[in-house]
Amino acid sequence: MGKVASRQDDLIRAVDLAAAGDWAEAHEIAQRHEGDALADWLYAVLHKLEGDTGNSRYWYRRTPHTFEEFDDPSLELAAIRRALVE
Repeated sequence: MGKVASRQDDLIRAVDLAAAGDWAEAHEIAQRHEGDALADWLYAVLHKLEGDTGNSRYWYRRTPHTFEEFDDPSLELAAIRRALVE
């Protein structure tokens, strides 16, 4: 039996996938953790990257962050990753 990924490992993988441009797989992982503040933040960034501003703003409202907080999505992904490893 294989090791089950922890929430943290799963979300770090999703951030890395998003940074590499695999938004679909990152989206799938974030969706599995819906309701978790960091997963919801990642979801918001993914929708921002996809150009889906309305959906992105919806997900930001579920986090302590705002759509305007980061100008560069890659810096925002790095901030999410840091929050996951702290």
